[in-house]
Amino acid sequence: MGTMQLESVPEPKYLHLKTVLSEALDQDFAVGEILPNERELAARFGVARATLRQALEQLELEGRLQRRRGVGTTVAPPRVGVDVGGAQHSWPGESVDGWEPVDAAEAVVPAGVLKLLGTAPGELVLAVRRSRVEQGQVLAAELLYVPASSVQGLSAIDAPAGPARARAVMRELQKLALDGQDRSVELGSARADDAKELDRLPGAPVLLVTTRYFTAAGTAAVSVATYRADTCRLTFGDSGDVQITHDTRVAS
Repeated sequence: MGTMQLESVPEPKYLHLKTVLSEALDQDFAVGEILPNERELAARFGVARATLRQALEQLELEGRLQRRRGVGTTVAPPRVGVDVGGAQHSWPGESVDGWEPVDAAEAVVPAGVLKLLGTAPGELVLAVRRSRVEQGQVLAAELLYVPASSVQGLSAIDAPAGPARARAVMRELQKLALDGQDRSVELGSARADDAKELDRLPGAPVLLVTTRYFTAAGTAAVSVATYRADTCRLTFGDSGDVQITHDTRVAS
C-alpha cells in the first residue's frame, strides 16, 4: 500500500480511505494476515488516526476485517451461507442443521418471549442453549424456550448437565405433532452471555431471529437465535424465504 494524500477528495475521507483499503486487502494481503498498526497506516495515508479508525470500523462491519484481542486487525476469511428460511418444517434437533446442543436449564424468560409462549404465571420454562457452528467456528447462539406443558416427560431432564440434557429436552419436544412455525428477524444488541459466546463485546449489533413452533394446542416453544450483524446478509427468494449469509470469522 503506497502513500497517498486525500485532501482533495470531495467525499468523506474515511469512506474514500475505506475503498482504498478494501482494494489493498484484495491485492496485497492474504486471509489472516495482520495489518500494520494504526499509527503506521495513518502515516502512510496521510490521515488522522480518527479517520483511519472510521474506515477500519466500516470494513469490519462489512466483514472484511476482524479485530482480535492480543492479535490486532487481520484480513477476514470468505463468507459461508447459512439458510434460515421458513421452508424447513421440523422441530429443533430433528435434522442436521449445524446447531450443536450446549445445555438446558430452568429459564428466566424475557417478557417478550413469555408473551409469545402464552404460558401461565409461574409455569416452569426450560431454556435449551445451542450454538450454530460452521467449519469449527460459532456463528450464532440460540436459546430455545420450552414450557413444561410441552414436555410431559420431565424425568428426561434428569440427564447430566450439558449437551445430553439439551438433547433430552428436544427429544421430548419432538414427540409432539408440529403444525407449523413462523419466524421474524430484527436488529438487536448482544447480551453479555451471547456476546461472550460469539466473541463480541456486550451491546454489539446482532440480528435476532425469533421462531415460534406451533402444535394443535398452540405455541409449544420459542427460539431466539442471535446472529452477528456484522457478518450476515439477508436475502429474500421468490418463495419469501430468508437466508442469512454468515462469515466464519470471529471478531472482537
